[in-house]
Amino acid sequence: MSDNYQKPNEEHSQRQFRDRPPKRIDVSVVVPLYNEEQSLMPLSLGIRDALDRMNVTYEVIFVDDGSTDNSIKVLREIHRKNRRYKFISFRRNYGKSAALSVGFQHAVGRIIVTMDGDLQDDPNEIPRLIDKLEAGYDLVNGWKKKRHDPISKTIPSKLFNYTTSVMIGIKLRDFNSGLKAYRREVVQDIKVYGEMHRFLPVFAHWAGYKVAEIPVVHHPRKYGKTKFGANRFWHGLLDLLTVIFTTRYSKRPLHFFGIIGLLSFLLGLAIDLELTVEWFLGKTAISNRPLFTAGVLLIIVGVQFVSIGLLGEMITRTNKVEEYVIKEKVFN
Repeated sequence: MSDNYQKPNEEHSQRQFRDRPPKRIDVSVVVPLYNEEQSLMPLSLGIRDALDRMNVTYEVIFVDDGSTDNSIKVLREIHRKNRRYKFISFRRNYGKSAALSVGFQHAVGRIIVTMDGDLQDDPNEIPRLIDKLEAGYDLVNGWKKKRHDPISKTIPSKLFNYTTSVMIGIKLRDFNSGLKAYRREVVQDIKVYGEMHRFLPVFAHWAGYKVAEIPVVHHPRKYGKTKFGANRFWHGLLDLLTVIFTTRYSKRPLHFFGIIGLLSFLLGLAIDLELTVEWFLGKTAISNRPLFTAGVLLIIVGVQFVSIGLLGEMITRTNKVEEYVIKEKVFN
C-alpha cells in the first residue's frame, strides 16, 4: 500500500520538473571544438573569470565535433567541477557549421557568444562584444586586427575577406572570425548549414539585423595544429557564390541566369552579324572562320541560360512560400 501511495507522487513531481520553465540565462557561450584536449581546461577557466566579472547568469556549451583525442574526457571533468559547463559530442566529424547549429539549438541565453576552442580567441573580449551589442546592434563580429597565424592562412584570409566584402556589400574585415556575439533572435532566424558559418553576418545583414565589428585580441596557437588548410580559400569562394545565388536570386533566378544568357547571346549575335556583313560584301568566307562557329555557340549558350532562368521562375512561382523575418507582431 505504501508503494501505491508513493508512485503517483513521484510521477507528479517529475511532471512538475518537466513543466518548470528553464532558469533565465543572460549569456550562452558556444564553443565548437575538434581535438583540443590541452586547450579546454584553461579556456574554461578564462571564460569563467571573464563572465564572473560581468555579474551575469551564464552557461557554456562545448560542442565536440567528433574529436579523436581525449577532449571528451576533459569535458566530463570540466562539467563535474562546474555544472554551468555543458557539452555535446558528435560520433564523427561533421564540421564547424554543424557544431554551431546544434549549439544554437541548445543555448537558452538572451545573448549568445561563439568562440573557437584553441585558445586563440581571448575570453576577456566577451564583455566588449556584449557592450557593443547592447549599444544597439544585433550581431557583433570580432576582427582579428593583428593575427598570429602563418602567412599561408593570413594572405588567403585577407583576399577572401576583401572579395566577400565587395561582392556582398557589407563592410567587415574578418568573416572567418569565430568570436562573435548575437542576440538570441538572430540565431533563431538564420540557418547554419554546410560550411556557411563564416557567412552568418551576411545572412543577418540581409535579414535586416544591424551588424557591427570591433577589433579583438588574437593569440598564437599554443597547442595542437590548425584544422584548416589552403583549400579553405577556394571552398570559401564557392560558398560565397552559393550564398549570393541562394539569398539574392533564390526568388528571382531569371535575374541571375538571364544576365549571363543575354550577355552571351548578344556577344555571339554581334560576332556573327559582323562576319555575315563581311561575307555579304565579299571580304571573307564564313566556312573557314572558327569565330563564326564560336558566335553560334555563344548564341545557343545564351538561349539555354535564359531558358534555365525562365524554368527557375516557373518553379519558384509554383512553389512560392515566402519567408520573412518579423521584427514585431501586434494583434490586439
